[in-house]
Amino acid sequence: MKTIGIIPARYASTRFPGKPLHSIAGKPLIQHVVERCREASSLADVIVATDDERIAKVAAEFCTVEMTRTDHTTGTDRIAEVAERLECDAVVNVQGDEPLIAPAVIDAVASALNAAEMTTAATVVNNISELADPNAVKVVVSTTGHALYFSRRTIPFLRDLSEESPSQQLSAFPFLKHLGIYGYRRETLQRLVGFAPSPLEQAERLEQLRALENGIAIAVCKVDYDAIGVDVPEDVQQVEALLAKLNE
Repeated sequence: MKTIGIIPARYASTRFPGKPLHSIAGKPLIQHVVERCREASSLADVIVATDDERIAKVAAEFCTVEMTRTDHTTGTDRIAEVAERLECDAVVNVQGDEPLIAPAVIDAVASALNAAEMTTAATVVNNISELADPNAVKVVVSTTGHALYFSRRTIPFLRDLSEESPSQQLSAFPFLKHLGIYGYRRETLQRLVGFAPSPLEQAERLEQLRALENGIAIAVCKVDYDAIGVDVPEDVQQVEALLAKLNE
């Protein structure tokens, strides 16, 4: 199976304008992501998909760039436009703001596509503060390894421990935090973006729910990795410190 890694990148960001081009440890943020993708053995190529000439000019110095329309509302729509004109069997959508993404996570999501039409990754919640954090999306998984539901709420609800502290609940059940990386069979991706936004998707503001509501099963790879992204300028210092440790 020929699988392509696609990194959607946009310049506009409410909290961090121009984020893909921000320098981290001497390189643009987007370059760190590309380099981590290249360490994954499962990807035949890595492409940056953008509608911004500034990002395209910089990214073209170190990887393939595909320009997209400017009217896309989601990263999924952006990669779908690119995938439609590629010769490939599958694509992996890698978040453009995770310069520390583990190549092993990318490989796990890509490899799972051999037996599934859509895949993603999750990790056990270890940080108490994330248990009730709506920005840390939770997922519950079936015995076959497929997503039952994603929510910004804490799921499942531990009825018998509902009066206990968050730390006790965390010790009692392996809550799973969703990681924002997706793998798609090429035809599945095209089918997915053809559906209208679904009610659950709009309620939770989680576009992966569109897949579940339309009968697309999502295989969940459980991985030992915790996403460390760059959401605001204040995150840069922490990421640079972690990169320095990795390079020691």
